[in-house]
Amino acid sequence: MCYTAKYLIEKALKRARHYGVKEDIIRYEEELRNFEDHEKASGFSHPEVIIYTNEAPYHPILSVWGLIPHWIKDENQAKTIWNKTLNARGESLFQKPSFRDAVRHHRCLIPIAGFYEYHHQGNSTIPYYIERRDQEPIMLAGLWSEWHSKEQNRTLNTCSIVTTKANPLMAKIHNNPKLSEARMPLILRDGAEDNWLRLQTEQQLKLFLEPYPQEELRAMPEKKNQPRIPGL
Repeated sequence: MCYTAKYLIEKALKRARHYGVKEDIIRYEEELRNFEDHEKASGFSHPEVIIYTNEAPYHPILSVWGLIPHWIKDENQAKTIWNKTLNARGESLFQKPSFRDAVRHHRCLIPIAGFYEYHHQGNSTIPYYIERRDQEPIMLAGLWSEWHSKEQNRTLNTCSIVTTKANPLMAKIHNNPKLSEARMPLILRDGAEDNWLRLQTEQQLKLFLEPYPQEELRAMPEKKNQPRIPGL
């Protein structure tokens, strides 16, 4: 599902450095000078993360994890909704009021080093860290929104991670008995990032909702002495 992730600036800047020119990259690094790496960031703490938006596809900017739709009226309402918008279920983006404007007009890329999922075993949970086998950045499909608080006279850029059905690897890990099905973040295949940013219709969205191939991911328990799931 992805409520906890690892954000490293070097991983996040790889896209900008690949496509950008030297002068722009220097400016981006200056803009992000106060960003601190997150080894294990909980979405419920609403950290600032780095995203690339459809309006500036190669310019990394900071965004708060937990999407606040533009129509939210005040700070209290904003704080009520943003714990519910850390993730956005891909199959219903065009129907959900919180996400339907963003999926049409405000899509983003969220680069991470890896993410954590919790496997339920008896009365305990075992955190698993998931990364790409080649250790390249994971590029998540995301949504973003700008929300202006009249009370504090501030504008927040906020974002949400899109999710899809789990692949077999993630289904073994994400076995929360309270959930009807296993989920995973929507990881974009190499070369599909710009297509996600150009997405406009529900029909186009359906083409992205395939889970990322399990053979290209690696999952390890967070601590070496923790038991592994059989078959992983």
